[in-house]
Amino acid sequence: MAEVIFNKLEKVYSNGFKAVHAIDLKIAEGEFMVIVGPSGCAKSTTLRMLAGLETISGGEVRIGDKIVNNLAPKERGIAMVFQNYALYPHMTVRENLAFGLKLSKLPKTQIEAQVNEAAKILELEELLDRLPRQLSGGQAQRVAVGRAIVKKPDVFLFDEPLSNLDAKLRASMRIRISDLHKQLKASGKPATTVYVTHDQTEAMTMGDRICVMKLGHIMQVDTPDNLYHKPKNMFVAGFIGSPEMNIRASKLVHQDGQLALTIGDQTMPLSAELKEKVESHVGQDIFYGIRPDFVSLSDEPFLQGGCCGEMVRAENMGHEFFVYLKVADYELTARIPSDEAKPMIEKGLHRKVYFKFDMNKCHIFDAKSEQNISL
Repeated sequence: MAEVIFNKLEKVYSNGFKAVHAIDLKIAEGEFMVIVGPSGCAKSTTLRMLAGLETISGGEVRIGDKIVNNLAPKERGIAMVFQNYALYPHMTVRENLAFGLKLSKLPKTQIEAQVNEAAKILELEELLDRLPRQLSGGQAQRVAVGRAIVKKPDVFLFDEPLSNLDAKLRASMRIRISDLHKQLKASGKPATTVYVTHDQTEAMTMGDRICVMKLGHIMQVDTPDNLYHKPKNMFVAGFIGSPEMNIRASKLVHQDGQLALTIGDQTMPLSAELKEKVESHVGQDIFYGIRPDFVSLSDEPFLQGGCCGEMVRAENMGHEFFVYLKVADYELTARIPSDEAKPMIEKGLHRKVYFKFDMNKCHIFDAKSEQNISL
């Protein structure tokens, strides 16, 4: 077990392209850290620098008390699980699990004990004599994870390990990997885990903390709950959450003695708590953000704080509907329980309905810096 520290870590390619911009990140001993972001944000490049598979252009990487910039991967105390499993096709599952241990010249009895332990944890005992071609995708990925845990590394590295699996298998493997981390921690053998993905569902359900990246910069490092409810900027607000947060251009104006948001040619008053945080931006261009969960709908006008729009589309998700409203020149998404949404939808689309926000859940972003000024 070891902490991992990035100190001003940089990656610049020979053509001058800067992929990673002097990032700082501290991952605690035994922590499950997820690095998430869209394609091209350099999350895998960052992981590969940690693994020793990519050269470091600037800054340093520490694993425990060692600077590992110039150490070979095998000297770093890490084990990595890749997207494509990378199993040896001519070896059985047992031989795949044991291969790295044999290279380390461990005693045969110790190799056998560690292989059997990993096979038990991942329920691979009945598969030990099969070849990779005889395995399903989920089984092959469990073997890849098993090959990592037999090494008993200080740090586990996962590079989008579930992206080749179907949705059902991804969900079950998510649970397996999370449970494995908890199981190792409970047994007194915790390993620090760094997990890279572009899938925010994986990030939100697996990580103790999540590092959100954009174009080689760290945008926010926080718990899943804080990323969802307290995003520091517009990028994090829009990236985390499904369906994504409604983020629209607006202004803060005084109306009838209250501070309000403009929503097209309509206004919605702010709560007292929100007003206190953002009143210095009155008259300035801002963006408001509201998650679909916190948009309420009604066939009748709200007593106060409501606006109106045209209900243009509805998606039935089973226990809830995503309802889309045309307001001014844009759409807003509302997430409404089925029992509430069905009576409204049955009256027909393309008609006027009323909506309001839970203003205590509304975010205000500065238009220039895109920082959340309502925290």
